[in-house]
Amino acid sequence: MTYHAKLIKGGKIVIPADLRRELGFHEGDTLVFERDGESIRITTYQQTVREVQAEFKSLVPGGDTVEEFLADRRGLWGGE
Repeated sequence: MTYHAKLIKGGKIVIPADLRRELGFHEGDTLVFERDGESIRITTYQQTVREVQAEFKSLVPGGDTVEEFLADRRGLWGGE
């Protein structure tokens, strides 16, 4: 679907309500603007954090996570 908005005084853009609902944008959210050539990608700050976390998780050798490490240690020390 295509949406339209106007750039108004002060560089403000109103994102259409239907699009905000579809994307899960809420009043007070911090939005991240990422330039991609001549286009702009807009995500919430939280979505950007999740994407970065997923990228770092994919770099962990063997897929071990902090939770797995702690579970392993708890098993060695009798379950605490």
